[in-house]
Amino acid sequence: MRTTLDLPDELMRYLKARAALEGRSLRDLTLDLIERGLRAPAHAAKAVATALPTVRLGRPMLLPEAGLTNAALNELAQE
Repeated sequence: MRTTLDLPDELMRYLKARAALEGRSLRDLTLDLIERGLRAPAHAAKAVATALPTVRLGRPMLLPEAGLTNAALNELAQE
């Protein structure tokens, strides 16, 4: 069956160049690309959202409110 396609000039130049590089006719290349496009899945698989695991680290560390300065925390960190 014959039909007419109105392709943008840039696409036509690309098809002609690719056909020449591959040593194929423009017709064969175009048919191959159309067939591959039709066989491809219509929608790409979407990533499934998964919940991140909850990690329990034990009881929270309680620090006395008085004396919570940067210097006091640095001393605790160095112990």
